Amino acid sequence: MLSEPANDIDNEKLDEIIFRYKDRPESLIEVLHKAQEAFGYLPEEVQLKVSQVLNVPLIQVYGVVTFYNFFTMVPKGRHTIKVCLGTSCYVRRGKKIMETLNDLLKIEDGGTTLDRKFSLEAVNCVGACALSPVVTVDDDLYSHVGAADIPEILEKYE
Repeated sequence: MLSEPANDIDNEKLDEIIFRYKDRPESLIEVLHKAQEAFGYLPEEVQLKVSQVLNVPLIQVYGVVTFYNFFTMVPKGRHTIKVCLGTSCYVRRGKKIMETLNDLLKIEDGGTTLDRKFSLEAVNCVGACALSPVVTVDDDLYSHVGAADIPEILEKYE
């Protein structure tokens, strides 16, 4: 688990989320979901408090957080960029798009920029092979993307 305490967790808000489910272990996933919605991730201190209040072993909380890929223990950016590296996108220079984003944002796959503006993920397929190569930013899909298009795409996001 993470060892650094999170300094962006509002303990009053966390209490508000968790305490309405006190001693209700069956609410674990719902509580984790609400906590992640509020804070953007689930650091160790959140998991520990959820464990204590719901009366669920910490290892069970950690197990749920690490099992479901929706949950994350590291802060994510306000915008999530996904670069398709499925076969169609890959052969149409999807890897070059990923490398361009790595260079521009100074992060690797799975990383988040220091200002927490962007998170970057390589994905296997977004189901838009006819439009390849494809990049998504949040719910926006960009088709037939070239590496030169990346700066203009990024400018659209605050």
